[in-house]
Amino acid sequence: MNVVCIGAHPDDAEVFTGGTCVKWVRQGHKVLLVSMTNGDVGHHEMAGGPLAKRRAAEARLSAERAGAMDLVLDYHDGELEPTLPVRKRVVEIIREFRADIVLTHRPNDYHPDHRNTSAVVQDAAFMVTVPHFCPAAPALTRNPVFVYTMDSFTKPTPFHPDVAVDVTDVMDVKWSMLDAMESQMYEWLPWLEGTLGEVPRDKVGRRKWLEKNWRPYFDEPAKTARALLEKFYGRKTASKIRYAELFEICEYGHQPSVEEIRRLFPFFPKKRL
Repeated sequence: MNVVCIGAHPDDAEVFTGGTCVKWVRQGHKVLLVSMTNGDVGHHEMAGGPLAKRRAAEARLSAERAGAMDLVLDYHDGELEPTLPVRKRVVEIIREFRADIVLTHRPNDYHPDHRNTSAVVQDAAFMVTVPHFCPAAPALTRNPVFVYTMDSFTKPTPFHPDVAVDVTDVMDVKWSMLDAMESQMYEWLPWLEGTLGEVPRDKVGRRKWLEKNWRPYFDEPAKTARALLEKFYGRKTASKIRYAELFEICEYGHQPSVEEIRRLFPFFPKKRL
């Protein structure tokens, strides 16, 4: 199976899908982590080419730790627009990777790059099957399943998960993936939150700080989606799940049956589906 995770910046796909991506890789599936922008303004001190190169290297290391592939496109951070050329590039990526499933942001989100990434992926959802659109990349004969990644936004409509994946057993790898994003996890995001002075200087201390700082955020999905976890894993197993990643099936693209969801997310006890 071929999985394409399309985030707006180098760290978005990793934050929202990293654990599930590791589980796919461990089962022998191919995973491509895509960043639509190069992240060249996502820092309080660095910017431009030097920051873009740094973040590309971080994305590469993060993907390597997961066993996945990575692709960072060279659109400027904060300037992504759902134009025709951008749509064609996304169509080409999905076709060239022969995607079975494509994951991306929902269209309502705080960041314009997130919203526009969602828009351009949605606009590509049907076009990947149209032979004379971007004919240089052979069209897919079967439309992939398009999936939204989790978020907490409620207007105009809240995230409604259809799938919940237990990632408790791979969180150590996910922490390692995020640890590779040093410019974000230990510099830019702490600066935005006003906690930069709390970040330890040594690698061991920073990793512990990372886990402590992000644990409340990653604890929440398993709590809010407990009933869905029980549906897929059973009540006894679900009660022991600490970390989960949640997904909503997009109305565009192929609409999977319950059996197809089990094939696309092959992590659940068979008796529960």
